[in-house]
Amino acid sequence: MHVNTLEIWLIRHGETEWSRSGRHTGSTDVSLTEHGIQQARSLASALAAQTFDRVFTSPMGRAIATCREAGLGDDASIEPDLHEWNYGDYEGRTTADIRQSVPDWTVWNAPTPNGETLAQIQRRANALIDRLLALNAGRIVLFSHGHFLRVLAGCWMTGQASMGAHLLLDTATISVLGYERESRVLKRWNLSPGSA
Repeated sequence: MHVNTLEIWLIRHGETEWSRSGRHTGSTDVSLTEHGIQQARSLASALAAQTFDRVFTSPMGRAIATCREAGLGDDASIEPDLHEWNYGDYEGRTTADIRQSVPDWTVWNAPTPNGETLAQIQRRANALIDRLLALNAGRIVLFSHGHFLRVLAGCWMTGQASMGAHLLLDTATISVLGYERESRVLKRWNLSPGSA
């Protein structure tokens, strides 16, 4: 199979209490809310209309539950590198709270003490992309997290995690990476299941 037929579907997990309140959720295994479960179930018809050669999910419960509720749990393999950004000391805190002591802080432009740097997450995303390309699959779906999927898309297009700062990603949405001829492109982004 020629590599430029590859599509990588990105699914952000459904709503959690922390995603709803804007708290940075990396290593804390927060469950889906009832609304998040309904969001995940709403993905099922759009995903059932596709044939996926491989299904991967983050090891975090919120991503696994989204995958299961979306109807692909039986086909999924855990991919450790799909875990969310490690926020270190900022885990569980909102940006507004962090900015009380570090004005203008964002995860994209300032350190996260005892957490993952932009360079580290970029290496992780680029290494994952290399492994996905080596699978020689036609269509892959990944269930993961907001910041990591934004990083992955940035790295897919430009090799740079920082590009993800410009990509808003809501819970339980569908995005698609692929090719236009030889160029890696963003084919669809942040679509609700009904519009995917």
